[in-house]
Amino acid sequence: MKALKSLLVLLLTASLVSCLGGSFSSNEVADGVPPAIIPLPNQVEWGDKMYKVPAQNKICVGDINLDAGQWLSELLKASGQEVEVVEGNACGNWNLTLDPSLKTNLGEEGYSLDISEEGVTLKSASQAGLFYGIQTLRQMFPAQVEKQAAGEKPVYLRFVSIEDEPHFEWRGTMVDVARSFFGLEYLKKHVDRMAFYKMNRLHLHLSDDQGWRIEIKSKPKLTEIGSKGSTIGGNSGYLTQKEYLELQEYAAARNIIVIPEIDMPGHVYAALAAYPELSCDGYSNLTPARATPPELYSGYEVGWSKFCLEKPEIYDFVNEVIGEIAGITKGPWIHIGGDEIEDPRYEEFIVKADSIVRKYGKTAIGWEEATKAEVDESFISQEWHGEVESVVDVKVIESICSNFYLDHANVPGQENTLNWCKEDGVSLENVYAFRSDKPNAIGVEAPVWTDPVLNEQMLDDRLWPRTVAVAEVGWTTPEKLEYQDFLNRLQEQAPRIRLMGINHHPTPEIKWDETEVSANASSVFSGFKP
Repeated sequence: MKALKSLLVLLLTASLVSCLGGSFSSNEVADGVPPAIIPLPNQVEWGDKMYKVPAQNKICVGDINLDAGQWLSELLKASGQEVEVVEGNACGNWNLTLDPSLKTNLGEEGYSLDISEEGVTLKSASQAGLFYGIQTLRQMFPAQVEKQAAGEKPVYLRFVSIEDEPHFEWRGTMVDVARSFFGLEYLKKHVDRMAFYKMNRLHLHLSDDQGWRIEIKSKPKLTEIGSKGSTIGGNSGYLTQKEYLELQEYAAARNIIVIPEIDMPGHVYAALAAYPELSCDGYSNLTPARATPPELYSGYEVGWSKFCLEKPEIYDFVNEVIGEIAGITKGPWIHIGGDEIEDPRYEEFIVKADSIVRKYGKTAIGWEEATKAEVDESFISQEWHGEVESVVDVKVIESICSNFYLDHANVPGQENTLNWCKEDGVSLENVYAFRSDKPNAIGVEAPVWTDPVLNEQMLDDRLWPRTVAVAEVGWTTPEKLEYQDFLNRLQEQAPRIRLMGINHHPTPEIKWDETEVSANASSVFSGFKP
């Protein structure tokens, strides 16, 4: 009888373990496919066993990687575990190592991750690499951890050995807040979502014909007047300098750098409405004059406004604005726009604007038209159609519109989308298909122009899930990119995306109907800073 009872207990335990998808020891085999990690790691070897996360956990960190310990602690606490963070080396079941010498093998942002019967070991040459390794771990936890609702169920992590580093150093999105304004709280949510997929650049298009969205204390009319406009049905408003600094600090904690764009010398009507003296006599710089000061402009047409480039005083304006922006920008870059304008003095303006940016200790970025001018070799070109014959050899950000303009339709015929670059839209597969052949390319960035994007739900729809594809194209070695494999992993992540409250487009290749979109757009790290 005792033998029979023992056999029944063993069978019951084995059944329970199978249902949980793991084992209580390192000797039992894991069931099912490996976790769905996005972006796909560059070197990964999955084991056939599982590590059960205990109720009591010890995270060992050095004194210089304490931030990583706090991120990991938040993740474990959200899954219902108790955690202690201590300084030391290999002293717990979670061991984090920051070692600059690892840069030789792992690069600036890479990491190694090992899960075995002894626990979890994460190593990197940088804080960023440790953070990205934690994002990989996060994707191995139950999706319910995003709502801190993993419950009392044990957490099992599959044995694995990963060595991973990004293909591109620049992995970004651009949000146009000038045509329709999206404020601090939404931008923070967007930063959280970017960080989950190891993206590291947030480009803000802060000025255009429809609105001026950043406080410039030396030019108060820019927000007193210029911030009041938007496209028809869009949102007006602006970021105060305090909010802009807060956003940067929040993003920096997630290894994301914010890049401000002040578009010039075209796309400047909001500035002209505030300071009409920057126009030529009779507003000859507005062709055609779709609006004249003090009117605001709410249309979609572009390429009709510019500074009066004959006036020397425009450079005083540019100098004051760039100087103030540089003073409140933590990152090394300022974007000066420069697209969609014809003027005999265009190249002269771009060269001077570039020199002003450099005078304030920053590096200038511009849309690819700017490379028709003899800009400094430090200049970065953002290519959006790839047709400009550049006169300089500079670094390039790839934002080719047929692959990365996410204001275009997710599927053919989608309402409230643009189609001037690609009539049938920019599909998830179009994004994923991008490959760069430029030796001077430093990365990829996907813009959303908000002409017809009027609220947060619409912006979510344009960004997600296509931004997930941008993230993988930016991170993973091109030889490892395979669309059907990506779709399979994205399918596994669909419940998590919905739990995070992302009002994504219902991309037809993915089954989205199993989990309701959370009414609370937040995730496990929302609002957290070490």
